[in-house]
This record gives sequence, C-alpha cells and structure tokens, in this order.
Amino acid sequence: MALNKKQKKQIDVLRQKIQKQRQLLSAAKQQTDDPAEVEQLQKEIADHEATIEKIKSE
Repeated sequence: MALNKKQKKQIDVLRQKIQKQRQLLSAAKQQTDDPAEVEQLQKEIADHEATIEKIKSE
C-alpha cells in the first residue's frame, strides 16, 4: 500500500532515531558501566522498528 506524506515523515524520523540509538548502543557496549542501558537501548530500537512495520502495514 502506498504511504502518504505523514507516514513517510514518521518513518523517516523513526529511522533517524534508530540510527542515533544504534550509535549510543555501540558506545554503551564499549563502556559497560551500566548494563541496563544496553538493554534499554535495544528495547527502544526494537520498539521503533516495530512502529515502522506497523505504519507500513496500515
């Protein structure tokens, strides 16, 4: 199904957030002073990816 402008913008913003979260995740893995931070970042990335899939399936 074709996406409208709003959906495309939402996906674009989510992809930017995922990219930033992945950079933070990489840094958090190298500096493991807070192991909960790694789990939190992984959860946020998964949530954003799930939201993108939800938008695409609408």
